[in-house]
Amino acid sequence: MPPSLIANTALPALSRRQWLAASGALGMAGLLPSARAQDAWPTRPIRFVVPFAPGGSSEIVARSTAAELSKTLGQNVFVDNKPGAAGNIAMQEVARADDQSTVILGHIGTLAVNPYIFDKLPYDANKDFQPVSLLAKVPSLYVVHPDLPVKNLRELIAYARKKPGQLSYGSAGNGSAGHLAFEYLKMAAEIFMLHVPYRGTGPMMTDLLSGRLDAAAVGAAALLPFIKAGKVRCIATGSAQRLPQLPDVPTVAEQGLPGFEMTQWYGMLAPSSMPRAHVDKLATECAKAVKAPEALRRLQGDAAEPIGSTPQQFAQFIAAEQSRWQKVLKRAQVKPD
Repeated sequence: MPPSLIANTALPALSRRQWLAASGALGMAGLLPSARAQDAWPTRPIRFVVPFAPGGSSEIVARSTAAELSKTLGQNVFVDNKPGAAGNIAMQEVARADDQSTVILGHIGTLAVNPYIFDKLPYDANKDFQPVSLLAKVPSLYVVHPDLPVKNLRELIAYARKKPGQLSYGSAGNGSAGHLAFEYLKMAAEIFMLHVPYRGTGPMMTDLLSGRLDAAAVGAAALLPFIKAGKVRCIATGSAQRLPQLPDVPTVAEQGLPGFEMTQWYGMLAPSSMPRAHVDKLATECAKAVKAPEALRRLQGDAAEPIGSTPQQFAQFIAAEQSRWQKVLKRAQVKPD
């Protein structure tokens, strides 16, 4: 039989409605595997890199978030501490990761400080990463050694003005959150105190507790136990409102510097190579994670404020912080260790 007759007689003609239904079914069959693969991500454990040594606020935020994400994503989310070079080593590694299973804890230092104090960075804070979610803010607490004859921030400012350059404050290193917090205070209060950088919060706290340092500004989580034990005196909080954990300690703004606010912040970043759908999925789950009951208990117990923003909100926040701190860093002439 000629081919034309075969084509015309082998099968009955399909109606337009039947043809559309068949085409739709075929189309869905072609799309389903892709959709299912998308929904199935992640298909392997997620590595959540923290560019700092264990301990302190970063540890609390990262581990609280990771624990909750492990429940909702169907894969283990494990924290991998990778300190060194002011966070640059970890940032460089994650910027180049293309395994679709590596993210990093972004921080005021790596995103809003390092770009302005290092002549050359092994990563681009804005191009090599995608903001996922601002996870939490941790207020800085301004503390002094109990032997220093000041009871509040007003008295510290007055005392420092009488003894310019004779008082010292410590930080975890040049460009660290504690360094920024005190430089910001010095600029606002127009005082001069000597900065003593350390390699980490631990050794700095050792000298503060022993009285070799006069003052410091540190994240609330790391300081609350020492404040409650009377080993350091908290004279002000950098938060916008008083903290429930320290209701008798006034904010910096309450003590003559209106509008002053100083908080450390932590958020999740993904490499620029990660598909946007994965980033959005992570953001949705992060927003739930930081406000889950167990995470909320841990975070608020250490005076951390859970946020859980969208990627767009986190990107806007980073841009605002970069603009803010670039000015402070330039005036303070902060240089890396």
